[in-house]
Amino acid sequence: MTSRRRRFTERRKACGFNQEEFAEAVGVDRSTVQRWENGKNDPQPWQRPKIAKALEVTASELDALLIPDAFAPPMRAPREWLAVADPSSDDEFDALELARRVAASDVGKETLSRLENSFDELAMKYPKSPPQDLLARVRKHSAYVAHLMDARMTLAEQRRLYVVGGWFQLLGATLHIDLNQEHAATARLQTAATLAQHAEHREIEAWCYETDAWRVLTDGEYGRALELSQIAQQLAPAGSSVAIQATAQEGRARARLGERGETYAAIERVQQMSGVLVPRKGTEHHYQYDPGKSLAYTATTLAWVGDPAAETYAREVIARLAPADDVEKWPRRVASANIDLALALLGGDRLDEACHAAQRAILSGRIVPSNHWRALEVVKAVEARQLPEASDLREAYQGLKALES
Repeated sequence: MTSRRRRFTERRKACGFNQEEFAEAVGVDRSTVQRWENGKNDPQPWQRPKIAKALEVTASELDALLIPDAFAPPMRAPREWLAVADPSSDDEFDALELARRVAASDVGKETLSRLENSFDELAMKYPKSPPQDLLARVRKHSAYVAHLMDARMTLAEQRRLYVVGGWFQLLGATLHIDLNQEHAATARLQTAATLAQHAEHREIEAWCYETDAWRVLTDGEYGRALELSQIAQQLAPAGSSVAIQATAQEGRARARLGERGETYAAIERVQQMSGVLVPRKGTEHHYQYDPGKSLAYTATTLAWVGDPAAETYAREVIARLAPADDVEKWPRRVASANIDLALALLGGDRLDEACHAAQRAILSGRIVPSNHWRALEVVKAVEARQLPEASDLREAYQGLKALES
């Protein structure tokens, strides 16, 4: 029968379990294990962490084991999302260096244009790529920018080099924050701000304050986050993406401070500004505000302020961005939206649905270390209500934390 899951059965046997022993280990009866192996039923989300632990596999490896034999893909390596990629070749930088040498100056417009295009490419990969992989490329590009700093160039070329170097430093800082690498993030933010000041580029400077606002907010410094987001708004060019993002960050900080009126005012300003924004880059670009970001930020802000409307916004984010319900392809925004959904559902006492949404977010592998605290909030809320799913949710969260180490 092609519907059988022989790989699941073989893994169970390899771990030394017969069906009865395995059923006892994961807290079900033998007939349930038989249905799983025959492909008649899928394990429930709250059962999967125990199954994965018993079989000594990751969540994504368990998903692969549960695919019917005829459609089973090769197993993926564990810790794929945060794993350090093998160093790529230097072909890209060899090409950049050759283009520089044939140009009229030591830097040249062609080299600068390629660097600017490379930055845009990386910024558009940010929502869906493992942060460690992107960081490896950002490091190489930043090193190449530093290599060019002492070259002969015109004032116009120098300013462009400072600007693109500032963007790379800013993106690097964001990735370090995602990975909880605080000292490196601080150093890159300071460098980005310095380059922005030399180039008189207020947009990058504003992004530095907005990015730092998010970092301190994740550390629980809500008052400081509010202050930094307001400085970012003062620096930001009128109508720019960073002006909108900094306003959204203000709304999130005010939500955590319990300032409901000011929170709703910030949400309204974001919606007004984003409604007239003319996109200059792709909608997936991390430094280009877009309607999807507005939905996601509103969902989070409303969830934190305890507004039931958060559910509607979170579900719309999930519906727009989740491809065919495949968690392996989720952008990180979908994982965050599931956390927002879980918080909203807990507030409405829809407990089973809340636990399911939280499980999907945690097991997706799309929550970066800097956002683990958001998952923990849901876990603690479920534990406080003494729900039967609490132990499974806590176990899934501990598995998530283990990937960070």
